[in-house]
Amino acid sequence: MEMTSYVTGLVDGEGCFSVSFSLRNKMKYGIEVRPSFSVSQHKRNKEIILFLQHFFKCGGVRFSKRDQNYKFEVRSISDLVKYIIPHFEQYPLHTSKQRDFETFKVVCKLIQNNQHLSRDGIKKVIILASYMNEAGQRKYSAERLLKMVSKMKV
Repeated sequence: MEMTSYVTGLVDGEGCFSVSFSLRNKMKYGIEVRPSFSVSQHKRNKEIILFLQHFFKCGGVRFSKRDQNYKFEVRSISDLVKYIIPHFEQYPLHTSKQRDFETFKVVCKLIQNNQHLSRDGIKKVIILASYMNEAGQRKYSAERLLKMVSKMKV
């Protein structure tokens, strides 16, 4: 099997494209936007995680004692745009994860172009992110974040 197809299949089953938000006073609108691509595997499959880091030539690997998993994660916007996004544009996912990827790609491009630094831009990012990983848990609701941005005097 070709490695590129293997990687796409692995991510289809085990990967995650997500956009999280942290409250940070130093940020213009009080919100930090953090896009992330990750794949987790039990420690017995550590080699797969190390292979992904080598394959994509970026990202970090960390171990969680809590669930005994290794996690490969890419959070750098430049690495996401240079390595991760082009791979999945050329070798598309085949599950519903493709929709999350398409949204993720738009969010990353907005951030790369610093559009998240404007009120309209960060609102757009919050709304787009709310459509991703709908089964996942969110620390802050889109409504709460949008309210914060609207109230912020800049």
